[in-house]
Amino acid sequence: MAELLIKELHVEVTDEEKKTSKEILKGVNLEMKTGEIHAIMGPNGTGKSTLSQTIMGQKNYHVTHGDILLDGQSILDMPVDERARKGLFLAMQYPAEIQGVTNAEFLRAAINARRPENNKISVMDFIKELDKNLELLDMSEAMTERYLNEGFSGGEKKRNEILQLLMIKPSFALLDEIDSGLDIDALKVVSKGVNSMRGDNFGALIITHYQRLLNYIKPDVVHIMMDGRIVKTGDAQLAQKLEDEGYAGLRDELGLDVNLIDD
Repeated sequence: MAELLIKELHVEVTDEEKKTSKEILKGVNLEMKTGEIHAIMGPNGTGKSTLSQTIMGQKNYHVTHGDILLDGQSILDMPVDERARKGLFLAMQYPAEIQGVTNAEFLRAAINARRPENNKISVMDFIKELDKNLELLDMSEAMTERYLNEGFSGGEKKRNEILQLLMIKPSFALLDEIDSGLDIDALKVVSKGVNSMRGDNFGALIITHYQRLLNYIKPDVVHIMMDGRIVKTGDAQLAQKLEDEGYAGLRDELGLDVNLIDD
């Protein structure tokens, strides 16, 4: 069982053009283990995406205080590729397009990057695993020969992110608004892919605005973020309560007077 621990995390985001920095996360604490699905909800501009980007080590996100521990080891000094090899995976809102690299080439390289030199995946095993996951996600084999995300629709990009998740098999997946822009059929397919990963060796942190995704991927724990902090944690019923009462009701309940920030 693996553990991801976030301790008193404070993060500034740098605007390189304006040469300015702004504090976005203001003391986030979160603990999750494999075998668990956590969801983070909150109004626009509360730092949800900043949290996922910081965990993955994206540039321009600077930790000013606190720590991120993976199995007891700080990952703050690790580059993005090392964090990925350690078992972290980020499915982004807007996946990048990479010309000249096919989906199949990318997937095999990503799988082998997490394996020792003497245990690379064979071509036959790769094809067998790929075919199984393409069928699960109702994706055509032709998708694997297209350049990574190039010319993909929004829904195709999201399915492709889940295909990567299924093939790479990380310990922890950070799923940043994977439901954004999906119709109900695509949402069901994406959810089926995530649910197929559930088990003792996998955990996910789902960032979403909407209860509807959590109708298909039932979380074990729900966190509510406001003003760069987690202000309330509960079970799946918390998401339903939020759907019924809105963030204004939660602010009143907690006696919060917060200003939203840029996410």
